[in-house]
Amino acid sequence: MKNFNLKPFLFILLGFSGLAWFAVARASGLDMKNFFDFMRPIPKVVTADLLLVAAFVNWAWRWKHLQGWLVPFPDLNGTWQGSIQTNWKDANGNAPAPIPVALTVKQTFGRVSCVMRTAEMESHSYAEGFCIERERQIRQLCYSYTSRPKASLRERSTPHDGTVRFNIIGKAVNKLEGEYWTQRQTTGIVTLTFQTKDLLDELPSDVSMHPMSVGSKQT
Repeated sequence: MKNFNLKPFLFILLGFSGLAWFAVARASGLDMKNFFDFMRPIPKVVTADLLLVAAFVNWAWRWKHLQGWLVPFPDLNGTWQGSIQTNWKDANGNAPAPIPVALTVKQTFGRVSCVMRTAEMESHSYAEGFCIERERQIRQLCYSYTSRPKASLRERSTPHDGTVRFNIIGKAVNKLEGEYWTQRQTTGIVTLTFQTKDLLDELPSDVSMHPMSVGSKQT
């Protein structure tokens, strides 16, 4: 994962290794003046280090107490709901009302994937990353995606690729707000709030309505 704070992690790992070595040596009654006794705890210390790293990568990185100083990117796992305001206009120059949308984020320490759904389409990310620069007060999630409208709508809404950039808002993150642009030369604003840690695999009933008429061309 980009922007991992490596130096403090190595410092913690070194301190943990020293404590583990001291604990093993003391419990085993080793003579630290003897070179071979001094080296004997190393395999157990390495094992302890690997267990610590595994626990961190699989679980502990989500702890709120580690956010910011050790893990710069937040835990965004779950389902987010909100709306899209597109710049597309119909033949009469009218823009559609905000489009209800749901975003599911599946995140591990080393990877994040995003699926966005409206009543008319589903998009899947294929290139994702965080942009975290504390000195410049930047905290963003960016990803590129492929959008696949429903087959019945392909005549007016074609498959396409695009990119979205979200600002991550709040210390206890509960809002994502940003913009998207597509190869169809449409852009728009997306605003989402956190709903649940569950990864919903379909639209909730309260976001299933789509404001665009059957005759609309694309979003």
